[in-house]
Amino acid sequence: MKNRFANLVRVRLRRMTYLYAATLVLFFLVSTSAQTAADRNIRITLLQVNDVYQISPIDRETRGGLARLATLRRKIATESPHTLFLLGGDTLAPSVASNIFKGRQMIALWNAVGLDYAVLGNHEFDFGDDVLRERMKESRFIWLGANVFDRRARKTFGDTPLFVVREFEGVKIGLFGVLTPETQRASKPSANVEFRDPCETAKRIAGEIRARGAQIVIALTHLTMRQDKALAACAPIDVIIGGHEHTLLQSLAGRTPIFKMGSDARNVGRIDLNIDRATGKLTSIDWEIIPVTNEVSDDPQVAALVAEYEKRLSAELDKTVGSTLVQLDARQRPSRSGETNLGSFVADAFRQVMKADAAIINGGSIRSNATFGPGTLTKRDLLSILPFENHVVKVEVTGAILREALEHGVSRIVEEREAGQFPQISGMRFVFDGRLPPGKRVVSVTVNEQPLDERKTYTLATSAYVLGGGDGYAMLRAARPLVNPEEGPTEADVLINAVAQAGEIKPQTDGRIRRLDGEK
Repeated sequence: MKNRFANLVRVRLRRMTYLYAATLVLFFLVSTSAQTAADRNIRITLLQVNDVYQISPIDRETRGGLARLATLRRKIATESPHTLFLLGGDTLAPSVASNIFKGRQMIALWNAVGLDYAVLGNHEFDFGDDVLRERMKESRFIWLGANVFDRRARKTFGDTPLFVVREFEGVKIGLFGVLTPETQRASKPSANVEFRDPCETAKRIAGEIRARGAQIVIALTHLTMRQDKALAACAPIDVIIGGHEHTLLQSLAGRTPIFKMGSDARNVGRIDLNIDRATGKLTSIDWEIIPVTNEVSDDPQVAALVAEYEKRLSAELDKTVGSTLVQLDARQRPSRSGETNLGSFVADAFRQVMKADAAIINGGSIRSNATFGPGTLTKRDLLSILPFENHVVKVEVTGAILREALEHGVSRIVEEREAGQFPQISGMRFVFDGRLPPGKRVVSVTVNEQPLDERKTYTLATSAYVLGGGDGYAMLRAARPLVNPEEGPTEADVLINAVAQAGEIKPQTDGRIRRLDGEK
């Protein structure tokens, strides 16, 4: 009986041992399989900002700031060694500092932060071809612009590479950049600069990148979202890192994700590409929008460089010019979609200084994308609102041309909602209906409280930029000049003098622009 019991125990123990061993084997196989899958993947991290004009924090120092951005970049690169830091274009202008340093401060700061690649933006050309070439030579990062060509040299502008291929642990990724062709009229490139079709460029470049062995194609773009979606439809692109729009945007065009991070480094995008190292296929994408706030500490070295440039600016720019009793709205969307108190004040100042019947300014010329006051207004504040060095002009136009200009101003308001050509006006009123087709949206116009007479001649104050066809105002090119650009004051000087003379301002909207379809 004793031996029989002992044998039974041995059998049961043997069975438990087999069961335990089998469990261990199964656990090992599952764990090994999961571990093998994880080991097979390689993570490449893309850090993204776009349309960054300011080196210091903005929004009352609560957001942005390149010293904070440097801290975040260093932290993420430590965690994810295969990290590329990308800029979606527009940084050399416009800003108060850039008016003085011609964008040199931005290059110095991006070099210090550790930028890897930047696509050319339209505002990179604001100071002309030669200044841009100088800034590109100062850059320790690589500029991209596969569709921007030098006609005389018959090669890409500034010798930018058509694309780059990077290899991480045997996985190759390719990057190329494209810029909106509208730069030809939206900035100040010479006639020698050619902007080729982004879609045709992408088709050709994506094929060349893959022929070089790259499994992943990344487009770094400075286009509208509509153009980015078209780009995704016409070329095999895995990810689009975009810019140009100043709003936080994410979209999916087919299987191609598109990311835009707003403006002035308020946010930094982190896009993790998980790639199978054996096949080179993109298995998944994880992304995160990281707010750049005052909770992020400054990188000491970058902060010291920022302080050096700010010190050089402060002596002149921080002097008080006047004050406002109300909040002035210089935000991008309101300025490009409807009447604002600041837009009306600026247009009034243009009209008054030129002693004109009416004034039109393009909403896209009002910058900073911020509000001001109530409180004091410094020279820095006012220069940040109108940072371009455009001159105010006076011309003679017919009522028919004036109507055509207004029609053009609202021609894209439904499709884009933030079109830079949207008109801020003075000396007239108009009503439009976004439900009507472009070219037929203006329902009524009055000038100095009288119905517009299309055969009558009126005097118009505007900027030299608009007069030259900027933002598509081609109809004004033939206007008869009364005050040439060489004779007129700069936009910023007009605004500064208007505030200084008033001492205290309180601009209001008065219904001079009215929209019938109820959209805002």
